Order: sequence, then structure tokens, then C-alpha cells
Amino acid sequence: MSTRHRIVNATPQQVWDVLADGWLYPLFVVGASRMREVDDGWPTPGSRLHHSVGVWPMLINDTTEVLECAPPAYLKLKARGWPAGEAHVELRVEAEGAGARISITEDVVSGPGRLMPKPLRDPQIAWRNGETLQRLAYLAERRE
Repeated sequence: MSTRHRIVNATPQQVWDVLADGWLYPLFVVGASRMREVDDGWPTPGSRLHHSVGVWPMLINDTTEVLECAPPAYLKLKARGWPAGEAHVELRVEAEGAGARISITEDVVSGPGRLMPKPLRDPQIAWRNGETLQRLAYLAERRE
């Protein structure tokens, strides 16, 4: 699994408030282009985000499902990105001084993406998640 970390100038609750608003995901998740629907109860286990990935007009509709949730510290997701496959994504938020440390761990769990050797897929996932954490930091640090 690929893991990235970032220290942000926001409290764990401020970070969680961004994560708990499913409509914000396309603003920080690299590859997500739009939200179509957010299930009531997001981010409780079993709830889903209905999103699209890609660039118009080549959009693919898919979902991300909550597998585990422990506010404001932990969120485990099953992100679908067919035709590439599915990935498990874990987000951890911990207090770090006056701010927070956000960790994101991800790996492909099924589908054709699993065929790519781990030493080749990890750097790509790490790059993507580094940008995702930067975007998440911008939102959390500026959210009132």
C-alpha cells in the first residue's frame, strides 16, 4: 500500500468537516470530476458517493463506499474506478500541535489495475495522493 502524510494548519475537526461533506470530494480527490449524488448519512458505513471520473465528454460514472468510519479520526473507503478496478483508501486524521496530520493509504484491491506490479503502481498512487492531500489541506485550512 502507498502511504502519504501531510501536516496541515487546521484542527482534526476542520479536516473531518471537509471529509464528511461528500459534495466536496471533486474539489480535492484527483481524478474525480463531479458529484452526481451523496447518500443520506454520508459518511456512515455502507453510504456512497456517486461520482464521475475523467474529463468531459469521456466521463465514467462510479461510486465510492464507506467501509469503516470513526469520526473525526478514521475513514476507510472502497473507491471504484472501472475499468481500472477498485481500491481501498484509508484516511487518518490526528492532532499534531495546533494542527493535524493527515495520512492517506491506498492500494488497488481488484480489477485490471491489480495486474500492474506494485513497484510500478505505488509511485503513481503516491503522486496522486500527494496532490489530493494538498487540495484537502487548502480546503480544511480555509474552511470556517
